[in-house]
Amino acid sequence: MRVRLSQVAIAAGVALNLLLLLLYWRWGAPPPASCRVPRAVPGVTVVLFAAESSEASDALGTSRSFAALPVPVLLVAEVAPYPPISLPLGVSLLRLRPAPEGPPVRPELHVRTRHVAFVPDGARAVPGLLERMRDVLEDGDGDNGKIRVVAAPVGPEPPRCREMRVDARGWTVYYGPSVPAVPSGGPGDVCGALDGPSVLLLRTRDLFSLPFPLAQPAATALFVQASLRRWRLRVLPVPFPASLRPPLSPHERWKTSNLAQNRHRRLMDELGVKREALADGADRWYGCTKATPRCFGTVHARTPQYLLSGRWTPPCCLRALRETARHVVATLEGSGVRYWLEGGTLLGAVRLGDIIPWDYDVDLGIYREDVGKCRWLAAAAAGTPVEDDEGFYWEKAPEGEFYRVHFSRANRLHVDLWPFYSRGGTMTKETWLGHPQDVEFPERFLRPRVPVPFGGFTAMGPNSPREFLELKFGAGAVENPEYPNPGVRRLRQDLGGTGRG
Repeated sequence: MRVRLSQVAIAAGVALNLLLLLLYWRWGAPPPASCRVPRAVPGVTVVLFAAESSEASDALGTSRSFAALPVPVLLVAEVAPYPPISLPLGVSLLRLRPAPEGPPVRPELHVRTRHVAFVPDGARAVPGLLERMRDVLEDGDGDNGKIRVVAAPVGPEPPRCREMRVDARGWTVYYGPSVPAVPSGGPGDVCGALDGPSVLLLRTRDLFSLPFPLAQPAATALFVQASLRRWRLRVLPVPFPASLRPPLSPHERWKTSNLAQNRHRRLMDELGVKREALADGADRWYGCTKATPRCFGTVHARTPQYLLSGRWTPPCCLRALRETARHVVATLEGSGVRYWLEGGTLLGAVRLGDIIPWDYDVDLGIYREDVGKCRWLAAAAAGTPVEDDEGFYWEKAPEGEFYRVHFSRANRLHVDLWPFYSRGGTMTKETWLGHPQDVEFPERFLRPRVPVPFGGFTAMGPNSPREFLELKFGAGAVENPEYPNPGVRRLRQDLGGTGRG
């Protein structure tokens, strides 16, 4: 029987398909090239962050300078630069803001080298300096392996080093004083953060282990995230040149400064920072103005959402609560309304002289018969919410027979006013919300009331405050802090099992 050539070809094709199927079954199919993270190769990818203002940007000159080394250059921007620019060979654009009709942004797929360098707009390349930075990172991995970033300044101004500490639980970044980063003749200092423009080099795997790898402003974002991981950076004394550009017009300086401030504010919001404590003692706040909503939503089971994340009350909220409490106390005293610190607020006053760090409101008791003495309270009691002369908002609480004074109409941080009355020498009230500390107590604790330091001012409290608190919360309440609802979350979960505040 003669075998035709066509039959041989068909048989060979079937055999090849069977072989491919066997290999697929044995080792599995490789992932599609578009979904596979490329294996890192030696070298450095330059990530250039273009200035938002086209007049202030020198992205084209900077990208040309570094692409000439040659190294791959990635121009990073929220959207494509406008007016459009023609990118040099070896430079690609990564738009961080995805288009709804386009693919998701996957910046890690655009960096194929083992190291990456953040380069600010306006820097100029120096042959061999990126490689030197890489060698310092790999060869000088001292300080118990905490050196994860190597920096080199940009321009003639010497860099300045500062320490940085991030308190995630307290929503705060603390900045240390700024000192010269590189002593004269020294090998390079070790810092937590750096003031002034600089090129920052790190391993690609470290960069993309961060939750916000390309957040901007890039240096600040990297320093905050590095501080949370206790990474350190080493500063080289050799600078990159800065481009020579004509000075900006006054309008352009204002525009550039305004854009930078807005970007910094957006970054702080993204990183969950509500306060920056500066080295000179000043603070920069993010959130909790009278025009902004409260930083957290409805509180369920006496446990605000941030507490479930291992965070305490945002410091801007504590500041607004102190301001509201001070205003309410002054208003009540000026109207002749008898009041006293109640519940967890008194507990914070006795324990700390302040609001408990995880508390979300302030509680005051008042004599019910005194409500009519204060015009704002009287209006609230009549069912008419009212905004007072300083923008605080007084209303009757929807949950029952008590009152709330909010920081503002928009910002619902508040002081609760609980109207008690005496019945046979026992202080009682109409509304009970089922809180463990929500109990009647002898009126003798209020005869007399005594001054108590609280939140930077002096308020009135019960006499024998410790006895009063142990009646409310149980023995040892002052010495043994705990979250409002231990059944949902306990304090020791956030204090390493010590159970102490």
